[in-house]
Amino acid sequence: MLEIKNVSKNFENAGIHKVLDDINITAKEGEFVCILGPSGCGKTVLLYVAAGFIKPTVGKVLIDGKIVEKPSLDSIVIFQEYVLLPWLTVYENIMFGLRKTGLSKEQKDLLVKEQLDVVGLTKFKDWHPHTLSGGMKQRAAIARALISDPKILLMDEPFAALDSQYRKYMRQNLEKIWQKTQKTILFVTHSINEALYLADTIYLFSGLPAKVRKTYKIDLPRPRDPHSGGFLDIIKDIEKEMAEEFSKAIEERLLSDMELKKIINKSIFKKI
Repeated sequence: MLEIKNVSKNFENAGIHKVLDDINITAKEGEFVCILGPSGCGKTVLLYVAAGFIKPTVGKVLIDGKIVEKPSLDSIVIFQEYVLLPWLTVYENIMFGLRKTGLSKEQKDLLVKEQLDVVGLTKFKDWHPHTLSGGMKQRAAIARALISDPKILLMDEPFAALDSQYRKYMRQNLEKIWQKTQKTILFVTHSINEALYLADTIYLFSGLPAKVRKTYKIDLPRPRDPHSGGFLDIIKDIEKEMAEEFSKAIEERLLSDMELKKIINKSIFKKI
């Protein structure tokens, strides 16, 4: 179980002060939780706090009751960018996730083959990243994350760079992978359709400083029908809530995602 308790985060640089304000989120074992909100509202900051990359100013993050103080294999982040090693094949990139284990070569080979099957890349195991589509690269990244058997998958808008059709395909793929593995997933997105298609629970963030504006428990049958009355009713409600937050963002001239990420990266890597 992932618990984010009373988390606030302040940044002192670039005139930014509070980005997260008393956030409380719970992701039960095997639950698919989405964080939804306007661009630049602090969703990625929250994910990095959950991963242990950034320390909260106030509050704490717990995985199975233990406080998260630094990055660990208990939670793996899947980024927007495809973080694959270009000189390695798909097979070798996935195998890279087992580099710190004491498993034999045969055991590692079996685990890699299992993950290749889970993400549907068995036929492409010998391909290099530059020969793959964006969606295939992201599936390889997911397989590499899964092979280390984390308790939590933290996903930062992993399909943002894909076109609408491939994004739809990847949503369906991810749902199947999640159902097979039953991993706990915390998924950041600004797409209402994406959140509603995937999530058991949606936490809707306000603009900066981010608060949980509203929580939605999604009790719709899977696979979700985006044309069903229940689906459309929830979309209308979320759109109304987000429109109000967007208006505030324009009035208050909040940061763009890119500006905020520059501040985050500076905070993470300032000691390097």
